[in-house]
Amino acid sequence: MKEEKFLLSYIKGVVSSFTISIILFYILGIILTSSKITEKIITPAILIITGLSILIATSVVMIKNNEKGLLKGGLIGLSYFSILYIVSSISMQNFEINVYSMIMLVITFICGSIGGIVGINIKSYKK
Repeated sequence: MKEEKFLLSYIKGVVSSFTISIILFYILGIILTSSKITEKIITPAILIITGLSILIATSVVMIKNNEKGLLKGGLIGLSYFSILYIVSSISMQNFEINVYSMIMLVITFICGSIGGIVGINIKSYKK
């Protein structure tokens, strides 16, 4: 039963992270096309949006869990990265690991872990 509950929350966390990312990337696109902001902000904006999306989604999802927020949140973050990296590598036909992908890997794990901790602590605080 515990594994099924986590599997469901795990899937919700990954899907929620991508949903939030898509919405925020859409907003970023509107901002970039309707303003004079340079394209230099794209890379930092992608890192911030990705981290924020994972942080929010794991915090919300982990409220329903009782333990191991650090590990479970980190796992959701790493899954997000893995899916994103595989899909982008297939679509670009360029499967390489570089500094940018390592930074993204670290950000997704850290934000997922922090989100997991926050979610479990929010639940504890509400009791």
